[in-house]
Amino acid sequence: MARGKLTGVKKAAILLMALGPDISAKILKHFSESDIERISLEIANTSKIEISAINEVFEEFLLVNQAQKYVLDGGLEYARNLLERTLGPQKAKEIIKKLKDASQIKPFMFARNADPKQLTNLIANEHPQTIALILSYLDAQLSSQVLSALPDEQQADIAQRIATMERTSPEVLNEVEKVLKERLSSVVQHDFAAAGGIQTLVDILNNVDRGTEKVILEELEVDYPDLVDEIRKRLFIFEDVISLDNASIQRIIREVDQKDLAMALKGSSEEVRERIFRNVSKRAAEMLKEEIEFMGPVRLREVEEAQQRIVSIIRKLDETGEIIISRGGEDAIIV
Repeated sequence: MARGKLTGVKKAAILLMALGPDISAKILKHFSESDIERISLEIANTSKIEISAINEVFEEFLLVNQAQKYVLDGGLEYARNLLERTLGPQKAKEIIKKLKDASQIKPFMFARNADPKQLTNLIANEHPQTIALILSYLDAQLSSQVLSALPDEQQADIAQRIATMERTSPEVLNEVEKVLKERLSSVVQHDFAAAGGIQTLVDILNNVDRGTEKVILEELEVDYPDLVDEIRKRLFIFEDVISLDNASIQRIIREVDQKDLAMALKGSSEEVRERIFRNVSKRAAEMLKEEIEFMGPVRLREVEEAQQRIVSIIRKLDETGEIIISRGGEDAIIV
C-alpha cells in the first residue's frame, strides 16, 4: 500500500483499528451514521495492515492535530508560519488544506476566548445583522452571555435574525472578521460556510437566564408565532425529564394524562422510563408497564405528540414556579 494513496475512509479505519475497540468506540460516537457505516465496512474488509500504513496515518493524525492547536493559539497565519518553519512550505500547505477540508477552521475562532463584556462592548453598536452573524458562529455559551448583555430592545431582533439566517457569502464574513481583527488583533480566514438557524438560537437560549429568554420569546411571538412555537418545542424535550429532581417529576406526573404518559414512554429511552417508574408507586409503575406493553406497535407521530403535550405541561409548571428547570446563567438550586 503506497504512501499518500490512502483514502480518508481508509485512514480512519486504520487509525481506529490501531487504537483498539475501547478507544475506537468512543471516537465513533462523534461520527454521522453514514460515516460510521462506511468506516465499519472498510474495517470489515481490511484483513491486514502494513506497518508503513499505520505509521503514515499516525504521523498525519499527529501533524493535523498539532496544526489545529497552532490555529487555536494564534490563527491560521500563525499556524502556517510555524508549520513552514518545521516542515517546509509544501508539507505545511498540505496540512493546512487538510484542516480546511475537514472544516476544522471555523470563522471567528479568534474570539473564542474573548471576555463576554469586552466582546459585547465591541459589537454593541454594529448593525443587528452583523451581531447576529457573529453570535451564530461563536460558542453557544459565549453567545448567550453577549446576547443577555445587549439592550432588551435589541435581543429579540437579533434572535430572529439568528434563527432565520442561512448562508453568508465569504465576502461578508471576511469584512466582518476584518473589523474584529483590528479590535482583537487576531483573525482566521475561512471557506464558504453556513451558520445560524433555529437550533443555533435554541442552543443560545438554553444558556441565557430565564428573564432574557422570556423577553426574547415574547417579542418574537408578536410577529413570528410559528417560529416561537418551534423554538419552545426544542428548548426542553421529553428526554430532558431525567435532568429534573424527583419532586418536580412527581408534580408533573400528577398533572399529565396517564394515557399520554404511557404513549410518551413507549418511545422513550430506558433511562427515562426507569426515572418515571421510580417516582410512582409500585402498583402505578406496574400498570404503566402493562399499558405500554398492551398498546403494541404505535406510530412515531403519536409518540411525539404525546411527548410534546407533556413538555407543554412541564414548561407551564416551570413558568408558574411549581417546578424548576435548571438553566444556564442561573444560580444553583439548594434543597
